[in-house]
Amino acid sequence: MESKIKFFAGSASKEVAEKIVKAFDNKKCLGDSTLTRFADGEFVTSLGEETVRGHYVFLIQSTKPPVDNLFELLLMADAAKRASAEKVAAVIPYFGFARQDRKDQPRVPIGARLVADMLVTAGFDRIITMDLHADQIQGFFHIPVDHLYASNIFVPYLKSLDIKNLVIASPDMGGSKRAKAYSKFLECGMAIAHKSRSGPNQIEEMLIIGDVENKNVIIVDDILDTGGTLCQAAKIIMEKGAKSVRVVVTHPLFSKNAYEIINESKILEVITTDSIPVDLSKSSKIKVLSIGQLFGDVINSVVNCNSISEHFIQKS
Repeated sequence: MESKIKFFAGSASKEVAEKIVKAFDNKKCLGDSTLTRFADGEFVTSLGEETVRGHYVFLIQSTKPPVDNLFELLLMADAAKRASAEKVAAVIPYFGFARQDRKDQPRVPIGARLVADMLVTAGFDRIITMDLHADQIQGFFHIPVDHLYASNIFVPYLKSLDIKNLVIASPDMGGSKRAKAYSKFLECGMAIAHKSRSGPNQIEEMLIIGDVENKNVIIVDDILDTGGTLCQAAKIIMEKGAKSVRVVVTHPLFSKNAYEIINESKILEVITTDSIPVDLSKSSKIKVLSIGQLFGDVINSVVNCNSISEHFIQKS
């Protein structure tokens, strides 16, 4: 079966795709996919000169901004289906538009559902992703979704640090389930930062629920966008008497001046993944752990029809 497997990467995820493919089989290489732009900004994708007829094709691309990255993935799927690929799977380490998972006010879209519909319409037979902003997005698909958890990577690393007087914190009420899972595996206490917003990326008020005095605190979240929420939470936690604050975040968007905000914050270290490329030259506080082995192992299990339950430790 593995001889009929081919991998291609979108332009936003070439580096992590190489790691995933090597973890799957160090004898395999990424296919030669290309993207050509016209003068007006329109673009076309190509899966190279190798045939994909009858193959199980894995297309790797995080759908981070701009929206071109999502549309490139859709075009790649269409190209694979029209070239007679037997099956096409989307490997989406970071699933964009996941914050639009419900109607939280009148006359707004459910963007995550729209993206799910587009992926299925483009011809994908399976989705492999990690740390969705909202777990229920899996239900937007009528094809299999393998939803992986970065806790498989983070928990062993955090244990290796052997941090004393540890407390896991959530930056908001919505992330309390994730924080509880980490506190369980690390056998430590938990705190919650309760916040109210006045608009997107704008925090009006934040309160800390839980004991953080004389503790080494790790804030756990799925997305670091502008960094405002996490840095404010770190500031308040330190004011409450904490010894140190680290941040564990799966998807490092680092929008606007996020690097500068992190550098000037009370955060000791930001531990993240390579689901989105990170410019390490902009901050000495960032530690990147690779998702390559996790995704490579899961893809191996998928193509060989083996269980992937062991990769769901966060929810066990």
